[in-house]
Amino acid sequence: MLKKTLTAGLAAAAVLSAGMALADRPGADWISIDQALAKAKAAGYTQVHKIEADDSGYWDGEGLKQDGKVYEFRIDGKTGDVPRDKLD
Repeated sequence: MLKKTLTAGLAAAAVLSAGMALADRPGADWISIDQALAKAKAAGYTQVHKIEADDSGYWDGEGLKQDGKVYEFRIDGKTGDVPRDKLD
């Protein structure tokens, strides 16, 4: 019984982690992460603490602006536009 439960648990974990890994990959026609970081810098970010691809076509991130406050941002993966830039 324990062996079946352990096997099922490991299989479920493998499927979930594989799905999460695929959801965090930028599309083939997206701007690169370096370009996304340059867009964040142009939007006033002095430091970027995190940036990741999401499954809806955006680079989502968080960083520090010149005012010393932490903001969240969203950069369109294809165009590089910054449709969201808000205080965290």
